[in-house]
Amino acid sequence: EIPSEYRLSQNYPNPFNPMTNIGLRIANFGFVSLKVYDITGKEVAVLVNEELNAGVYNVDFDASNLSSGAYFYRMETAGFRDVKKMGVVK
Repeated sequence: EIPSEYRLSQNYPNPFNPMTNIGLRIANFGFVSLKVYDITGKEVAVLVNEELNAGVYNVDFDASNLSSGAYFYRMETAGFRDVKKMGVVK
């Protein structure tokens, strides 16, 4: 299935410990960046940093090395940006 638009889904489960899944919908081939940031804006993980074909993707995120708290994840492509919030509980 090739999506007609870009979309960053809310992670599931949320809150989570230690694993969660993030869904992406990519409308066109191109460079995609998906990064996780702490509450201060410091980058704590890079989940995707490559060219992807159009399609639907699910990315697993293991936060076992992070402390409890609120985090943000941002997807960026040419012409699309979105940010979502997630919570880690230990």
